[in-house]
Amino acid sequence: MALSTNKTALSVNLNKIALIRNSRPGNNPDIVEYATKILAAGADGLTVHPRPDQRHIRPEDCYQLKALSAAKGIELNIEGNPFAGACPSPRNDFSDYPGFLEILAQARPEQATLVPDSDAQLTSDHGFDLSGDNSQLESIIQKI
Repeated sequence: MALSTNKTALSVNLNKIALIRNSRPGNNPDIVEYATKILAAGADGLTVHPRPDQRHIRPEDCYQLKALSAAKGIELNIEGNPFAGACPSPRNDFSDYPGFLEILAQARPEQATLVPDSDAQLTSDHGFDLSGDNSQLESIIQKI
């Protein structure tokens, strides 16, 4: 059996860079600047996970990174909870969270990864329980 010569595509997650930025006033480190450097180093794509509490990636980051991904011809993957709706920002220096599906509708990423995490959850640690009624999830999948 011959080994595949296809290269594995690397998508780099920018959440921790945004976490550092959000720990102080201003825009340092700049997400788009770091994303540009990551792509120059050979990454095939970018991944972000905007959350309602905006602890790292903010909705505006998604829109800016979509512009960068379109200009560079690479994949942007936006992951998040499809049931996370709009809510006010927890900080007065951030815009309100429009809801995960609204972010997808505005950014139109090449890939969306649906993650069933709760708003207060520290990190994603499980998948969807598909043993029950999945009509709401199926409806969302059809929309995106």
